Amino acid sequence: MKNHLSRNWLISQSGLRFLIIILLVIGVFFRFVNIDKKLYWGDEVFSSLHISGYMQSEMNKQLSNGRLITIEDLHKYQYPNPEKNVTDTIKGIMLKDSQILPLYIVMTRFWVELFGSSVAVTRSFSAFISLLTFPCIYWLCQELFESSLVGWIAIALVAVSPIHVIYAQEVRAYSLWIVTILISSVALLRAMRLKTKVSWCIYAATLSLGFYTHLFFTLVAFGQGIYVIAIERFRLSKTSIYYLISSLAGFISFVPWIWIIITNPQPETVSWASAKQTFFASATRWAGIFSRTFLDLGISPSDPGKIKIALIPFILIILALMIYSIYVLCRRTSKEVWLFVLTLIGSVGIPLLIVDFVFQKRYATSRYTLPSVLGIQLAVAYLFSTKVTSISTKVWQKKLWSLLAVIVIIVGIISCTISSQAQMWWNKVPEKNQLLPQIAQIVNQANKPLLISDASIIPPIQILGHLVDPKVRFQIVNENQLPEITNGFTDIFLFSPSDFLKAGIEKIYNSKLQQINDLLWKITKST
Repeated sequence: MKNHLSRNWLISQSGLRFLIIILLVIGVFFRFVNIDKKLYWGDEVFSSLHISGYMQSEMNKQLSNGRLITIEDLHKYQYPNPEKNVTDTIKGIMLKDSQILPLYIVMTRFWVELFGSSVAVTRSFSAFISLLTFPCIYWLCQELFESSLVGWIAIALVAVSPIHVIYAQEVRAYSLWIVTILISSVALLRAMRLKTKVSWCIYAATLSLGFYTHLFFTLVAFGQGIYVIAIERFRLSKTSIYYLISSLAGFISFVPWIWIIITNPQPETVSWASAKQTFFASATRWAGIFSRTFLDLGISPSDPGKIKIALIPFILIILALMIYSIYVLCRRTSKEVWLFVLTLIGSVGIPLLIVDFVFQKRYATSRYTLPSVLGIQLAVAYLFSTKVTSISTKVWQKKLWSLLAVIVIIVGIISCTISSQAQMWWNKVPEKNQLLPQIAQIVNQANKPLLISDASIIPPIQILGHLVDPKVRFQIVNENQLPEITNGFTDIFLFSPSDFLKAGIEKIYNSKLQQINDLLWKITKST
């Protein structure tokens, strides 16, 4: 490889490795910097509720009774404690959130029990898991392309990819899902190459691991099945038989949880996806989803249209790069290579496209299209490696493609730099949560504040529990109930109150309410 690089490229092998090491250090830094400063949003507080082993009904019963509660009382339902064990954690997921697979939650619970209960520690598990992406994608490139250069470039792209960094800092299973996709892909290609019973057993084990990590891994596994069948030309060969046995073994291990999902469905947990979308809205959302692979400036639906319009040329360039990379891959590689990448991209991408554009739903989000992102990054890595080393490519073209590769890397670094300094990013759903940090700042300024609410504890009040100071006291009541307000508080606030609560407070306590923003009111004495 060294001689090949020195003859056909503009950098030596040692120079390339040095640059990749620098990018790796930068990528690791972005995965851990300010990890506890980002908003601990709704999905994460739900994950923490599962980690604690409590159910939402238990939390509501114990906290929504009108008594004064502290931050520690809220955190009891966010971190493990002696009252609940790992069995309670699994039971809670089974009964109330069965579409969330248990592997990540259980592993994170053990992590928190071992290293401590804080936002930084809880999130750091995802960050550490995401580091496994580097060796896994390199290994996959070795199996797929038989090229260490493609592997190095793929590592560089993933290291500073905004979408990888963002999900490496969330208490959700996305980092683990990425790793299981890569491991199962490597195991499949290795088993097809070695054709040994042990290698197929390893593949079956990786399937089981993936099935219990994310529900959409079933689509990835289905795509792998299409790949094997197509490569074997629909013949019942030895490879096909071993594949069927391995996939059946992996599927059987997942049958118990399939039964749990069937017997304990929770359709309300994905009710957000039922919102109708126009064709244009779906197309723009898909363009944004894929462009975040390399460029992410934190644009969300609540941002002004002028900003989105200004980004259109950059998004179109990125999409053109992706399409061209797939074209080059299909033209220059064997069927075994390009078909694998296409099935990885399409395994989740095609079903979500159908749901979006045919049924006009909005299931497609950046977190669900991660398998497609991985496939695209493999194609782009192959494109760059081919263009800068091909004998048929002219010197000025090599320089141009090298410059483009550097620009893609720099754009990723800039995106990660901006997001690392932001408390609120698009993945935190700012259109719903952007007022919460402001509310916490207002409440924290009071000497002895009390926050009264009849809103749902999870997610909004639990999110506030991670933002406010320990001096803040909460008083949570059920709907159509009024609290008994005690003396001793300098400032009393109502958070997201119902009309019943606002009217009752004004009437019973002879008070007036001063509206601070859409979610916060302050109680003042009537004059």
